[in-house]
Amino acid sequence: MESRQPHPESVSVEISGCSKDDARLVFDALCACFASDRCSDDVPEELHRTRPTVWLGTFDVADAHEGARPTRLTSSVDADVHGGYWAVDRFRTTLDSLFTVRDLATVSGDQERELHVRLESR
Repeated sequence: MESRQPHPESVSVEISGCSKDDARLVFDALCACFASDRCSDDVPEELHRTRPTVWLGTFDVADAHEGARPTRLTSSVDADVHGGYWAVDRFRTTLDSLFTVRDLATVSGDQERELHVRLESR
């Protein structure tokens, strides 16, 4: 089986604009759905009190898990999602099942798509 890209089934996610607790809730919900480089004991930390913090994770959307439930956030969370068209579409469908998702921007390239969304509790 030959692949044109090294990881066409994965998306990278940047979480920002929120507390470390909300970042963890988002990552925990996503980890319940997809394999990730973020382990359950990989707790988001704020490294600086005044500068904004961005948390990163990579998720393999090829083998989705069932059973994740909508998550209650204390405030909105900004997320940037990067990956191939199929992977980003599949990831977005999962986001819609877990959160209220507001589209802020979409950038489409030749083989990749980037979404900038705001996540809120459903």
